[in-house]
Amino acid sequence: MKTHLISIGNSRGIRIPKAILEQCRIEKDIELELKEGAILIRPIKKKSRAGWAHAFQAMRAHGDDRLFIDDGLDPDLLDWEW
Repeated sequence: MKTHLISIGNSRGIRIPKAILEQCRIEKDIELELKEGAILIRPIKKKSRAGWAHAFQAMRAHGDDRLFIDDGLDPDLLDWEW
C-alpha cells in the first residue's frame, strides 16, 4: 500500500486505515521501533492486572477491603470428620 506523509505541526505523520488498525489490534498506544532502516509499529499490550496493587491499597485506605461473607468455621461442622 502506498501512502504519503502529512504535515502535523513541525512533524510528519501517516494515516493508517481503520481495517489495518483493527487487523493489528491497535487501539490507542503504540510502540515505534527502528529496525534495519524500517519503522516497525506495534500495539502496546496492557499487562493483566495492571494497577491492581494501587486499587487494593486505595480500598484498604477507605475500609472497603472487608469480606462480604464470613469465612470463619461453621460451628455445625466442627464435629465433621475430614
